[in-house]
Amino acid sequence: MPYVQVGHARIHFVEQGPSPASHLPPIVFIHGAGGSHQVWLHQLGALGRPRRAIAVDLPGHGDSNGSGADRIEVYCDVVRGFITALGLDRIVMVGHSMGGAIAQSIALDYPDLLAAIVLVGTGVRLRVQPQIFTGLRDDAKRAIDLITKLVYEPGTPAEVLKQEAEAMLRTSVPVIEGDLRACDTFDLMEQVKAITLPVLVICGIDDLVTPLKYAEYLHGQINGSQLQIIPAAGHMVMLEQPDEVNRGIEAFLDRLGC
Repeated sequence: MPYVQVGHARIHFVEQGPSPASHLPPIVFIHGAGGSHQVWLHQLGALGRPRRAIAVDLPGHGDSNGSGADRIEVYCDVVRGFITALGLDRIVMVGHSMGGAIAQSIALDYPDLLAAIVLVGTGVRLRVQPQIFTGLRDDAKRAIDLITKLVYEPGTPAEVLKQEAEAMLRTSVPVIEGDLRACDTFDLMEQVKAITLPVLVICGIDDLVTPLKYAEYLHGQINGSQLQIIPAAGHMVMLEQPDEVNRGIEAFLDRLGC
C-alpha cells in the first residue's frame, strides 16, 4: 500500500490511472468527517481510466496514522503537503462534506495548485448539532448509528446502515469528534465568492446534513459554478448514486477540456 510522509503523519492513499500516463490533470478525492478513501472507490474505478485518480486517508483515518485535527486549516496543510510530496500540480480536487470545506479553503488560499474543484454534499458552513457531541461522549455507538441514518436517504436498508456505522467506527471516536469540531467552526460565508476556479457543486436532493439550500448558496456565490442535483440520494450521494456522480464529474471536466 502506498504511503507518503507529511509532517509527523504517514499518509496512506490509493490510486488508479492509465498506462502510459495521461496528460490530463490528476484528480484527488478528499473524504468527509470520520471517513476514509473507501467512500471514493466507485469514482476511482471510473474516473481513473483516463487520468490519474487518487483518494487520500487524512491523518487518523483509514490506514493513515496520526491523531486527526479539529480545524480545517490543519487538514488543509496536510493535503497541501500530500500534493507536494507526490509532485502533483494543477489537480482537480473533489471533496465531500468536510473534504469540501478543505477544497474550498485550498481554492481560496492556494488556487495555483488547482485546475478545478468539485464540491460534494458540502456548504460554506457546516454546523454540528450540540447533542451529537454529547452523544459521542455518552454512547458513541448509538451516536454513530444516528449519524449514519442522517447521512443516507430515507428507506436505505438497515443492513447498509449497519455496515456503514461499523465502517465509521473504525475511526477512533476522538478523531471523529475532532472532525466534527473542525466542521462546526468552519465558515466561509463571506469569503467563498472570491473563488475564481471552475467549480462543480453536487448535492443529493434528499441530503439532510447539507441540504439543497447549501448547494444552491455555493452555486449562487461562486461565479460561473455549475450545480448538479441528484435524485434518490442523501448526503452519501457518491455511494448512493455513483454512476450519476461519475457522469456529472466527467461531463464537467470534458466541458473544461481537462
